[in-house]
Amino acid sequence: MKFTSTFALLFTTAPLSHAVSTMSSKKIHNVVIAIAMEAEAKPFIEHLKLDQSKDFFNPRSPFQAYQGKYNECNLTVITNGKDEVHGTGVDNVGTIPATLATYLALDKLEVDDNKVDLLINAGTCGGFKSMGAEVGDVFLTTAVANHDRRIPIPSFTDYGIGKIESTNVPNLAKALDAKMGVCTTGNSLDAHDIDHHHMKENEASVKDMEAAAIAWTCEMHKTPHFGLKVVTDIVDGDKPTQEEFMENLGTAAKSLQEALPKAIEFICGKDHGEL
Repeated sequence: MKFTSTFALLFTTAPLSHAVSTMSSKKIHNVVIAIAMEAEAKPFIEHLKLDQSKDFFNPRSPFQAYQGKYNECNLTVITNGKDEVHGTGVDNVGTIPATLATYLALDKLEVDDNKVDLLINAGTCGGFKSMGAEVGDVFLTTAVANHDRRIPIPSFTDYGIGKIESTNVPNLAKALDAKMGVCTTGNSLDAHDIDHHHMKENEASVKDMEAAAIAWTCEMHKTPHFGLKVVTDIVDGDKPTQEEFMENLGTAAKSLQEALPKAIEFICGKDHGEL
């Protein structure tokens, strides 16, 4: 089953999302929230008083899990933890840790007979002023794609872009007064001319370092998914990305803390067609 989903990604030219059709009438009660950075996740975890689950991940992994209930929902928040390989102590960001943490979490919850009804990829992002994004905006993803996987070989080109549709959440967007758009993913915080070309090709409204990888992993598990992103910096603006990101990270994390509980409150107990 998992090989079939991956094989389909290699040879389809259409945006992919198998997950929603299989669960459209099921009520949502089990939700995973994947957040890359500790600073992004901490305010939300503390606000909902979630407990750290120390035996959720294998102790050899750096990943962290926090669990609890909010209204009708069982919540599992996963973060990528800190880098131990290079001894830097920085957050594990990018597609590799995001893929592995998400895969292990979804596998764990399936084994525990607690199948995930929905995964929310929450965090900060860059935004494109050309697409109407401003610092502090909350965006819900309509789709995700890669902008730095360039494989100019027949059939592999679309695989490299890896465009995947998100769960459709127009009613949630109205409830949160959020904007909607495509999130483009790459493993670098900055972007060069070729990246900008492909981000434009992706019709991206926002940019991050994990969304496409998390969506790909969710598709293997047939788990519905979408991203909830808060803009920290303007990709096509005048300020250096790293400076604007650090300047606005704290504010964005607080905004995320405010938006996520509202999103969970709206989602829980509904079926996917009501989102």
